[in-house]
Amino acid sequence: MGKSDKDKSLLQSAVALVAAVGVAWMTVELAFKPFLSQARKALDKSDPTRDPDDADDEPSPPSTKPADASAPTPAAEP
Repeated sequence: MGKSDKDKSLLQSAVALVAAVGVAWMTVELAFKPFLSQARKALDKSDPTRDPDDADDEPSPPSTKPADASAPTPAAEP
């Protein structure tokens, strides 16, 4: 039993689609290689047991940044 032309056409379309997706994947990998490398390194360094969405039990310390001297001060009302 031979395959009909419709079955052959569907198979060719499927193979072409898989090839196109593969080429697109490689294009994205090559185009964004520096960014993806940094992202992968950051993921490797991350702690998988820590959930950044969890609320911190301790409030963050107040800022010790000195006031900006060049910032305008509010004028005193007469």
